[in-house]
Amino acid sequence: MPTPQPIPVETAGGIYLPGADLWLDPHRKQDFAFVSHAHADHFARHATILCSPNTAALIRARYGGAREYIELDFGEGLEREGHRIELVPAGHTLGSAMIHITRQTDGASLLYTGDFKTRPGLSAEPPGLKGADTLIMETTFGLPKYIFPPAEEVRAATLRFCREALAAGAVPVLLGYSFGKAQEIMAMLAGGGLEVSVHDKVAELLPVYRAAGVEFPEHRPIDPASIAGKVLVMPPGARRPPAPEGSAGFRVAMFSGWGIDPSARYRYRCDEVFPLSDHADYRDSLRFVDDVSPRRVLTTHGYAAEFAADLRHRGYEAWSLRGDDQLEFGGDGFGRGGVEIEP
Repeated sequence: MPTPQPIPVETAGGIYLPGADLWLDPHRKQDFAFVSHAHADHFARHATILCSPNTAALIRARYGGAREYIELDFGEGLEREGHRIELVPAGHTLGSAMIHITRQTDGASLLYTGDFKTRPGLSAEPPGLKGADTLIMETTFGLPKYIFPPAEEVRAATLRFCREALAAGAVPVLLGYSFGKAQEIMAMLAGGGLEVSVHDKVAELLPVYRAAGVEFPEHRPIDPASIAGKVLVMPPGARRPPAPEGSAGFRVAMFSGWGIDPSARYRYRCDEVFPLSDHADYRDSLRFVDDVSPRRVLTTHGYAAEFAADLRHRGYEAWSLRGDDQLEFGGDGFGRGGVEIEP
């Protein structure tokens, strides 16, 4: 039986599957679109949104508004335009999903990761996996230098940072984005014997997490009059309260995958940067490709061209959706100009 042709992918104005009439995380409003998770850079106010139930709940909590949702549980099937659609946990944030699509006429398949992480976390569903002929994957950390330490090592270092700051009479401030990273930081503090105070922008999403079964330590809202002796969990851009009178001020830690870079502490202007990421690192990304076992790989975000080149050296047909791979060959290129990417 002949090998089926790959599912066509178009890149003009976003990632679009014409056969299924399906947009994948488009930045511009569409009539129907898959939204992999509730981060702002993957969301627009589409008329109808296909997503997981937890992503729908988080979008409602973050952005409000009346819109139509098709909420698909992980592993549940949906038929659309001759294709079977299934969502797979992406491990990036609570509710984050990859989308797996099978063309029913010949069995050709495609997996789009959105943002994903293969290492289990404390505040998101355990990541899943499903094989596919075509893999569209994000490659934010697609260079060999981005290898993250074990989560328990980061947690131990975080607790040590907080205890040393408190012992010195300072207030430890832990900075993480208000959706996803901050909740992971809070979950890491559970069982650490620390008093925790949380910024309102972080706290407003916690009911969705609790409904999903995520556990957090005891915590209170940040009260400027009583922050001495507390660990503050805040978004990076939030305004800090005044330091308590007679204290040693604040000791500030940022949580980011970019913390691997030696200059990160100076770039973020803080005392410490912990390399905690909700994305796959380089080694995990390579392993993920091997596990999916695709016939072609299309990369997007971050070091897309570099990671695609590494995959080609490993024997995969792999190309960046930016279409800049042709610089290696000096020819007409591949997928250039936002046109359909041919098999």
